[in-house]
Amino acid sequence: MKDLLEFIAKNLVTKPEAVSIDEQMEEGNVNLNLTVDPSDMGLIIGKNGQTIRAIRKLLTVRAIAENVRINLQLVEPPGSAPSE
Repeated sequence: MKDLLEFIAKNLVTKPEAVSIDEQMEEGNVNLNLTVDPSDMGLIIGKNGQTIRAIRKLLTVRAIAENVRINLQLVEPPGSAPSE
């Protein structure tokens, strides 16, 4: 699961070295926390959230094949200030 997300994220962003994924597995659930460079957040989210929704859909298809549930969270990187 982590390898698929890493492949997708690194090919979407402008700074692939800043991509980090934290994977936690528990009883049939896989929790993934994706952190990218603050300047790449918009690329991962996409217009109206379409890109992140498509990534979640791809992960869901693989999760069904592996008989697990998947949860993807896009984590705001430390030091990024919320826009006002």
